[in-house]
Amino acid sequence: MNTQPAKDIRWQQRFKNFQRAFLLLREALEKDPAQLSQLEKEGIIQRFEYTFELAWKVLKDKMEHDGLEINQISPKTVVRQAYAAKYLDDADTWLRMIGDRNLISHTYDFSKFEAVIATLRSDYLPMLDTWYFDLLAEINE
Repeated sequence: MNTQPAKDIRWQQRFKNFQRAFLLLREALEKDPAQLSQLEKEGIIQRFEYTFELAWKVLKDKMEHDGLEINQISPKTVVRQAYAAKYLDDADTWLRMIGDRNLISHTYDFSKFEAVIATLRSDYLPMLDTWYFDLLAEINE
């Protein structure tokens, strides 16, 4: 068992950054979609991008902390290995999230923003919410 103090555990340090980003994203998604300005929608997209970036890196750091060797450092590889090692229950949603993050990072199409925001609300946020609370419970054990 690792006896390092929590402040020295990389995945927990990165989790704190993820926590801040995730809670801001969740707060933004609580607003009525019909009432959001275009600027607010762009802000949600930006929050999604950096929340996702932190999420997969927390996952990578957690697996490495637990002694797993990551073959290749990329979001897809980390998600696939995390699923194989039972860190995740739903690799498909994570992989779709990667696809949407990549799509919106390289486009400025408002209709795609709308679609990703809808998927964020319906699919990604509930999954990230569960994952967030699972990790939080582990940290607080």
